[in-house]
Amino acid sequence: MRRSAAWAENLAFLVTTNQTITMSRVRISITMSIDGYMAAPNQSLENPLGVGGMKLHEWVFGLEEFRKTHGQSGGETNASSMVVNEMFENVGAVIMGRNMFGPIRGEWPDDSWKGWWDDDPPYHMPVFVLTHHGRASQPMQGGTTFHFVTDGIASALQRAREAAAGKDVLIAGGASAIRQFLAAGLVDELNLSVVPVLLGAGERPLGDLGEAGLVLEQKRVVDAPGVVHVRYAVRRGG
Repeated sequence: MRRSAAWAENLAFLVTTNQTITMSRVRISITMSIDGYMAAPNQSLENPLGVGGMKLHEWVFGLEEFRKTHGQSGGETNASSMVVNEMFENVGAVIMGRNMFGPIRGEWPDDSWKGWWDDDPPYHMPVFVLTHHGRASQPMQGGTTFHFVTDGIASALQRAREAAAGKDVLIAGGASAIRQFLAAGLVDELNLSVVPVLLGAGERPLGDLGEAGLVLEQKRVVDAPGVVHVRYAVRRGG
């Protein structure tokens, strides 16, 4: 019942405050281990995805499309290339959780931490960071600006939709942010890249969602080296 009430409250907020904004789709695109984790235990500055968590993304590191967005040359092309290209297709804004933005917890000591991505993050659009501790927006090279949202997911989505100007909004992670948006019924499309890795523990993006009443309709499966990409349309059950 608590999830249903939260969903209704979020929906009412968006309807009453967002009437003139074109309703874009809300999409999630994540890589997950075959046992359901998107990060390994013991995340830290040295291990941003936890100890052993980088194994989840080995399928993408060598792709030409990935290397290009990170200012590198070379790389290969395979069935995953299409999926990587589609990730930011028609996306006008990104939302992420505080833990995905960086390892600092609690109050910000200063504004020196600007994310994991150096001076030119790969987003090139507004990024809204969910946090309990406010700080000034942080413009970066290449068109990325990090905005810090302290009043919840509905407010973050409203601001992201305004910034996206009719384009889609991508929920990038981490696991807690993904669970919140799914539980609130605010997601239209879920893209899972599942790798044959067993982590055994860590962060589960789809955990504790049994009461959310979600229905997933499989739309596409792409078999690629070291990964299977599955796209689902997401809706609430009747």
